[in-house]
Amino acid sequence: MLFKHSWKSKTVVITILTLGGILMVLPLVWMLLSSFKTDAEILRIPPTIWPDAFTLDNFKKLFTEMDFDVYLWNTLFVVFMSFIGLFFCAMAGYGFAKFKFKGRRYLFYLVLATMMIPGQLTMIPVYLELNAMGLTNTLVGIALPSLVGAFGIFLFRQFMSTISDELLEAARLDGASEFYIFTRIVLPISKPVLAVQGILTFIAGWNSFLWPLIIANDEKYYTLSVGLQLLKGQHASNYALQMAGATFMVIPIIIIFLIFQKYILKGFNVTGIK
Repeated sequence: MLFKHSWKSKTVVITILTLGGILMVLPLVWMLLSSFKTDAEILRIPPTIWPDAFTLDNFKKLFTEMDFDVYLWNTLFVVFMSFIGLFFCAMAGYGFAKFKFKGRRYLFYLVLATMMIPGQLTMIPVYLELNAMGLTNTLVGIALPSLVGAFGIFLFRQFMSTISDELLEAARLDGASEFYIFTRIVLPISKPVLAVQGILTFIAGWNSFLWPLIIANDEKYYTLSVGLQLLKGQHASNYALQMAGATFMVIPIIIIFLIFQKYILKGFNVTGIK
């Protein structure tokens, strides 16, 4: 009797979760398929899910009429600079985790305290500093503030604290330099947290919108998110083109997530994030 009751409960739960999953995925599927439709087909009543004939004209227009190739290059540059910052975050996390120096604890608390300050609050001071250095309306000015983040330092510090001190001491006794230990021993061990922070860094850089919009006055420095908003304003009635732009933004994130998803829970569990 108990087994029968348990089987029915599992069936109900699985059914509810399946229906909920379908409802969550359906808008995404509709957006992806609509990007291959004509605008007339999207406005058809009743609406259709599967396109009558797949077309790539919408994606071609993104690069011929909306300069999405420029926006893509700018976004990739921001992402690349963010990955360089990932290396700096790892170095800082390693320093806080494995080196003992005066004021280490208080300096780490100070780094954590910056996480409590909303990013919108620091935008004006950062803008004024970059303007004084002549970096406004440049790709470097867009990428520089996201080079190092307190959350990344915290994540690496938590993970690297679990690395055996004996392993590092053995490497030092063998004559290895600190840079060699960091690049050849610590970083390979830190693959799970590198994958987690890499995914978060890629998503943040790929979706960057507010800061590029503030710092860039010239359209040639816009990122994909700003370009997508510009597309929405200039082609408000062309829903097929908007769906193509949104699909172009979403697909890379989905691919990156699917490739590295196995590291996410593993990395979060090891670093102590619940």
